[in-house]
Amino acid sequence: MSKRRQSLAQSKRWVVKIGSALLTDDGKGLARDLIAGWVAQLATLRAEGLELVLVSSGSVAEGMTRLGLTQRPKHLNELQAAAAVGQMGLVQAYETCFQSHGLNTAQVLLTHDDLSDRKRYLNARSTINTLIGFGAIPIINENDTVATDEICFGDNDTLGALVANLVDADGLVILTDQDGMFDGDPRNNPEAKLLSEVSAVDDGLDAMAGARSGSLGRGGMVTKVRAARLASRSGAFTVIAGGRIDSVLTRLRAGENVGTLLYADTSRQMARKQWLAGHLQTRGKLVLDDGAVAVLQRGGKSLLPIGVVSVSGDFRRGEMVEFLNCAGREIARGLVNYDSLDAQKIIGRSSDEILTILGFSHEEELVHRDNLVLT
Repeated sequence: MSKRRQSLAQSKRWVVKIGSALLTDDGKGLARDLIAGWVAQLATLRAEGLELVLVSSGSVAEGMTRLGLTQRPKHLNELQAAAAVGQMGLVQAYETCFQSHGLNTAQVLLTHDDLSDRKRYLNARSTINTLIGFGAIPIINENDTVATDEICFGDNDTLGALVANLVDADGLVILTDQDGMFDGDPRNNPEAKLLSEVSAVDDGLDAMAGARSGSLGRGGMVTKVRAARLASRSGAFTVIAGGRIDSVLTRLRAGENVGTLLYADTSRQMARKQWLAGHLQTRGKLVLDDGAVAVLQRGGKSLLPIGVVSVSGDFRRGEMVEFLNCAGREIARGLVNYDSLDAQKIIGRSSDEILTILGFSHEEELVHRDNLVLT
């Protein structure tokens, strides 16, 4: 077992994406036996302590089946109608299967707008993380019924990568109708070889991926490569594997050489810190007392309100702020959990007073340690 494969067994959180062709058995209707098999594997992984988020395609394809459509609609309103009909059956199928294993599910529908607006991004992140904390399985799909050409993700591979970044997942597992990624198109090249492990940023992947997609979905191998690169920006690995492979998810978790592993060149934590350090636009400043400065510089600690002397600037929750010592020198920067007006009210106070002071509490930290970097 390679070290990279071994890391799959040690990771804590996966986003699993399942494509339309698999879910609908190439357009014949929901493949309920396959869904039951994947859910059984996910339940096993959840019982072992792996945190899971499921990104599921299939609403449009299932809607087409229910409406008697033989070809994917070309007009947006028809696509949205098919998605609305199909989403009902898709969620019912998942709910039934997960309930049989004693697991709760939650439907989360997102548009690109939800992830481009900082406030909605943080709300989505907080909700999904809370669901995971409750032991529920969030089932995420694009909100096709309201998405427009300008704001839609275009494919759920991209959505899966964005969700992996959103929830700080260790990896993205994309289940498809191919056994993995090949160095050529196996549909017309019998000599094409399955790739086992390759860097997500390898320049040669584009030529190998080609541009063809299926009739039911909007993706193809090229979108999976793009998704892997998006996921790698936060240090997450991506696995592309055949959904019909026996026990594919549990075998991946065991570190078996299944599918294609597209690995990130930097660790998840290092990628996060590099992004924070390189984020030039800051919205405000927090002046810290000497005790807070000493705690941060020792490393591994969050910034609590009690250690902040003053706040300046006009910033919203989730925006970048600078940390200054009493001499005015920048020592760190990070993403703040409260906007500037609320931060003004809680600085110098204990974290357990936040709820009393504000009437709500996003987090006990003003800036969490995962969202700050020393400068």
